[in-house]
Amino acid sequence: MLKILDRYIIKKYLITFFFMLGVIMILAMVFDLADRLGDFIEKEAPISAIFFDYYLNFIVYFGNLFSPLIVFVAVIWFTAKMAQNTEIIPMLNSGRPFRRILRPYMIGATILMLISLALNHIVLPESNKVRLQFEDDYYRNVRTISDYFAEFPGKKVVYFDSYRSDKSRALGFVMENRNEKDQLVSIMKANQVFNPDSTDVWRLSDYHIRYIGSPNDSLVHPANSGVQLDTILPFKLSEMAQRNSVVQTMGYAELKEFIALEKDKGSADIAFYEIEFYQRTSFPFATYVLTLIGMSVSSRKSRGGIGVNIAVGLLLAFIYIFAMKVTSVAAENVGFPAIIAVWIPNLIFAVLGLILYRMAPK
Repeated sequence: MLKILDRYIIKKYLITFFFMLGVIMILAMVFDLADRLGDFIEKEAPISAIFFDYYLNFIVYFGNLFSPLIVFVAVIWFTAKMAQNTEIIPMLNSGRPFRRILRPYMIGATILMLISLALNHIVLPESNKVRLQFEDDYYRNVRTISDYFAEFPGKKVVYFDSYRSDKSRALGFVMENRNEKDQLVSIMKANQVFNPDSTDVWRLSDYHIRYIGSPNDSLVHPANSGVQLDTILPFKLSEMAQRNSVVQTMGYAELKEFIALEKDKGSADIAFYEIEFYQRTSFPFATYVLTLIGMSVSSRKSRGGIGVNIAVGLLLAFIYIFAMKVTSVAAENVGFPAIIAVWIPNLIFAVLGLILYRMAPK
């Protein structure tokens, strides 16, 4: 049963959070629109698509992405104001333990954490599909990739020299077929391959195929003969050269299956995909940690006013962001386990939060 104190603090918590979120998102939209307006005009993007397909989903994505840090600043802001207005001291002098005052903060954090979890796992995958499709249609640059290599199911090893998304074409294409004993069975090479998006039909130009197997080695169509081959392959060029951000459009089960498939291919971006997978849960839980720290550092009345509390809070926020970046880079570049990389900042700051909680005025 919520008491008057609980309702009072939860109301302040949520109102401050959503007010700050709204202000920050409006500013972000204004700056983004100023940066993208030329592209929108050049590509003749419909106004309805700009606001409903792009900016509506822009707010959902970036609002959720930055919500833990906005929670942090919001908690520091309204708690510091309560301390400066001498509201915290009467609460303590009434005989309530400090943990009793902390309870409505954690209730508010739980509300925001559950909203963020729902957004990450249910809403955002579909929302991001619309946003990213708009970006591809109206202002993304041409996707290019060089020196691609991957292994596909069926013992097929594929590599090519370069790819351009606007032409759906790759140059210097090679595909090796291997048997169950990992022995080379055939090699298909083409100077150029064309694969329209969303199809499995491939056109190979200036190609040749070598079938390997002593004593029956054979060569089909020598290269540079001008011969073309239309065939079907069990993969698409667009899948090979897709943006890393494509994982933002996948639900839990789809992303898990995608990571397993990319591991089979030997993709170099596995750590990036796993970080995205685990962050969908770790980020919402950061709300608890940052609420605890924010409440602990701002509940003491300061002679310097709320500016001192905000300065301390921003310093801790920058340290938190730095810690997340360091662990993510470690996961992507030196093989640090992704699940540890995304959770360790929360664990470190949870310990810091408990220390600050013990030091807070009682």
